[in-house]
Amino acid sequence: MAKFAANLSMMFNEVPFTERFARAENAGFKGVEYLFPYEESAEDLAALLKKHQLTQVLFNMPIGDWDSGGRGMACLPGSEKVFAEGVYKALEYALILGCKQIHAMAGKLDGQFTQEQQHECYITNIRYAADVMAEHGINVLIEPINIRDIPGYFLTTQNQAESLLKAIDRENVFIQLDIYHCQIMEGDLLRTIERLWGKFSHIQIASVPERHEPDSGEINYFWLFRKLDEMGYQGWLGCEYHPAGHTEEGLEWLIKAQS
Repeated sequence: MAKFAANLSMMFNEVPFTERFARAENAGFKGVEYLFPYEESAEDLAALLKKHQLTQVLFNMPIGDWDSGGRGMACLPGSEKVFAEGVYKALEYALILGCKQIHAMAGKLDGQFTQEQQHECYITNIRYAADVMAEHGINVLIEPINIRDIPGYFLTTQNQAESLLKAIDRENVFIQLDIYHCQIMEGDLLRTIERLWGKFSHIQIASVPERHEPDSGEINYFWLFRKLDEMGYQGWLGCEYHPAGHTEEGLEWLIKAQS
């Protein structure tokens, strides 16, 4: 049966961040993910995970100033030192939180560099992160993101991610397969999952096009959940969606999915 992780950056926003762990537990979640943990101490977060019997499934490496448009720096030549500092910051948190997967956001294309320069920079930085994390049994994830939500993002399709995996050539680098982004950019979801089998280690879900609960929109998630079970998927399904209303009131889909 699928394992669902609540994304605490998007869900349970009715309460402050540190109170969302209790809400997730009460709602029946066994794991959590979120964008960034760095405004809280790792020790405080670890205590919340323990108190509420939750697994830390995933979080992102530092990406620069989100409010100013920062969406990662892995592909940005000249940012290698800051990227490396972010690798070790993420590692510090991962070790304390017991987290085995870290997502490295790619960043946006920058016109002052050629695409080839950014391509090579990205490969070099992800290799560096992978080598650091490998010593601790941690995977580095790369995620294609649709061009509607983040125009100009470096990594946008699963085909591109496959090609990058081959170039990066590290055993602990996997795709973070966000079904929401994949549907917008490519579709053909089941065949894409079959093609990528063994190349992704984490899946995220949300409805398309609104990015709400996965029981609405153009994707039949319940059918897809059954297919993933039949295929033997053992990873987590991260619920990275914006609730259409009050978070708890929209969780009937979770009961159905787990029944």
